Amino acid sequence: MEARSVAMWSPRALLFRPGFFVKRFAILLFALLASAAWLAAQDDSTVVEDIIVRINNSIITRSDLTRAREQLLTEMHQQEPNATLAEQQDHEKDLLRDLIDQQLLLQKGQELGINADADVVKRLDDLRKQMHADSMEDLEKAAQAQGVSFEEFKQNMKNSIITQRVIGQEVGGHINVSQQEIQQEYDTHKAEMERPEQVRLSEILISTQTAAPVKTEKGKEVLPQAASAEAVAQARARADQVYGLLQKGGKFEDLAKQYSDGPTSANGGDLEYFKRGTMAKELEQQVFALKPGEYSKPIQTNQGFVILKVTEHEAPGIPPLKDVEGRIQEHIYMIKMQPALREYLTKLREDAYIDIKPGFTDTGASPNETKPIYTTTATADTSKPKKKKKLGLF
Repeated sequence: MEARSVAMWSPRALLFRPGFFVKRFAILLFALLASAAWLAAQDDSTVVEDIIVRINNSIITRSDLTRAREQLLTEMHQQEPNATLAEQQDHEKDLLRDLIDQQLLLQKGQELGINADADVVKRLDDLRKQMHADSMEDLEKAAQAQGVSFEEFKQNMKNSIITQRVIGQEVGGHINVSQQEIQQEYDTHKAEMERPEQVRLSEILISTQTAAPVKTEKGKEVLPQAASAEAVAQARARADQVYGLLQKGGKFEDLAKQYSDGPTSANGGDLEYFKRGTMAKELEQQVFALKPGEYSKPIQTNQGFVILKVTEHEAPGIPPLKDVEGRIQEHIYMIKMQPALREYLTKLREDAYIDIKPGFTDTGASPNETKPIYTTTATADTSKPKKKKKLGLF
C-alpha cells in the first residue's frame, strides 16, 4: 500500500474544497476531541484539566487551545516558512474564537438533526481506494503507522462534514449572486483576465520503470538504469489495453485511478494547465490539436507510455463571459460569505451561554451575549435568566 505522510491525515486534509467553507476552520477540527475521555479517565487524586471556555454544554480546555496552536504553527511553517513573529501572533489571536465557532456550529448541527455517519463511511471508502488499501483495517493500520489515532481521524472528518453542512444550509443558502453583479465584475476586471493559449490535461501513465529512482551524491533523483526491452513491451501492452478500454467508453478518470502509475492517479490524472511553448514539442503538437474531451494514443516518454486527455482548451486573449462566469460567481460568493458567516456566528453567540475564564479573549465576542449565572450554595437564588436556553454546569 502506498505510504503517506502524517500531513495526509491532518484535519486540513480531510476537507474537500467546498465553495462556502472558510479556511480557518480546517486548522481547528482536531482540537476538541480528547478532553471528555481524558477527564473521565482521571481519578480523584489527579489535577482536573483546566477548562477555559464553557459553551452551553460543551467545553474548551487549555490543552485544546495548545493543540490548536501547535497545529497552526506547523501549517504556518509549511506554507509561510519566512513568516515574522508579528504575522504569527496575528494568526494566533483568533485561535480561541475559531474553537468557539466550531463548537457553536457543531451544536447547531445537532439541533438541526444533521447526521454525517453515512458520509463518513463514503469518504473513508474513497480514501481507501485512493490509497489502494484492500480493506478498512489496512487503512486504519496506515493511520496508526503515521502515529495518528484512527478514531480521532474519523471524528475530525465527521466534525468537518457537519460544520460544512451547517454553513451551507444556514449561511450559504441565503447568499445570492445576481447576473448584474457578475457582468459588473467581468467588465471591471476584463483586462486582468487576458490569457495565453493553454490546455488543461489529464494523464494515464504506464511506467516502464521497475525500480524506484535513486539519489546521487548531489541529491538529484535519477533512474537506476534504462528500462529493459521486456519492460517496455509490457508497458506498451498495458497502455494499449487501457487505450482500448477508453475507446469502448471507459471513463478516463476512473481508468487513471485504476491503471495509472503517475503521482496524479488518486485525483483522476489531473495535471492542471499547460501554456503553449512549455511542453516538449512532440507532446505539444499532439495535445494542442485535440478538442476538450479528446485524448491521445499512447505516447512513449522517458518514464513510460502516457495517454493525455484535454479537459479544457483556452484560446488566447480575453475569455468570453460564458467561459469564466462560474469562477466570477464563486469569487463574488466567497466575498459575500465572509461577513455573512461572521454575522451568523455572532448571532449564535448571542443565543448561547458562553463563559470564558479571565485572561482569555474571544475576538468574535458580541456585547449582547448572555453569560450563565453560577450559584455558590445550594440555597442560592435560582431565578431563570432572561433567555430560556439549556445550561450545563461543570
